[in-house]
Amino acid sequence: MDSSSNTKGKILEERLYFFIEVVIVFFGLFCFLLIPLGIYSLITSENGIFLGPLFYFLKAIVLIAALPLMLYISNYLMELQEDDKTEGKIINPSWSHIKLFSINRSNAKYQILYGFLLLFLLFIPLDCITYILLPEMLGYQGEALTSNQSNVYLTESYGIFIISVIIIQFSVAFYEETLTRGFVTKRGADHINKASAVIISSLYFGLMHFAYILNPISRSYSFWFPIIWFLQAFFVGMILSLFIVKKKWVLPLIIAHAINNIVSAHAVWNYLQGADFFFVFLSLYLPLLVISILLLAWQFSRVKESVLNGLKELKKFFEKDDKNQQSTGDIYFRILIDLLLGLIIFGLGFLFV
Repeated sequence: MDSSSNTKGKILEERLYFFIEVVIVFFGLFCFLLIPLGIYSLITSENGIFLGPLFYFLKAIVLIAALPLMLYISNYLMELQEDDKTEGKIINPSWSHIKLFSINRSNAKYQILYGFLLLFLLFIPLDCITYILLPEMLGYQGEALTSNQSNVYLTESYGIFIISVIIIQFSVAFYEETLTRGFVTKRGADHINKASAVIISSLYFGLMHFAYILNPISRSYSFWFPIIWFLQAFFVGMILSLFIVKKKWVLPLIIAHAINNIVSAHAVWNYLQGADFFFVFLSLYLPLLVISILLLAWQFSRVKESVLNGLKELKKFFEKDDKNQQSTGDIYFRILIDLLLGLIIFGLGFLFV
């Protein structure tokens, strides 16, 4: 067997281990997530306005508790550990996952700082640019989201809306960041190279948003709307994934994700109440963009370094891995397998979680 066949075999073997772990974890989460779904089904006939917040909150709590347990079970079944190079010892993946949430006096201010940098330099400008270029995106997102009964808070009075949106969006951020970045990205980077883990996770995250194309509401809009939603989510997914493989902190991602969702929900709520985009831009996004500019000026050197490091890491996705003696054909093979794996993981996530 030639070296190219050996390299392709190693590429497949590494990704097979990761895929099996994803299957075990996703199936286990599916079983645990039947709990909030069952509770929601039992009380949904009450038509309470806070059923949506309750459902999302329970879903986040169950996932946060169940994911480390499923990692422990998958580790037991597959006998996989990882080498914690910072402490020089072998630890269980479930404990490694829990450590993503650690915060102490020495890093607390940096975690908060990075959370706001991600919010104001990534999320806010990206949403604003999208809405400026395509104001109808607010209507599409509003109709797509409110077609789900748990999101009817977007059509309620502001008092009900603000309570609901805070509970729901922090729950959603905990849920999505814990699963997508905390598990798919971080655990993927333990099995395969970091750049591949970033792309696989970002593809999964982007396709979960593109899945709104299956919503009947999408038939009333151009095919480009779900594609733009996919591209947004894919780009955000890459940045957040690069951050977690570098810093191994999930709380800054949750902070940025949750607050941005609250901001964008305000934009959608105003739009559904009859406000035009010009009002939404002047009252909501323009002040936030001013803060973005000030933050960029204040933290320019830190931002520049992070961007350069991120680009350097992403370039590795298209480069040869000299350590494994990869040929050009091996690179194409690896890229193809990574994209295919991202699609398969999306399918599993869409069905189970």
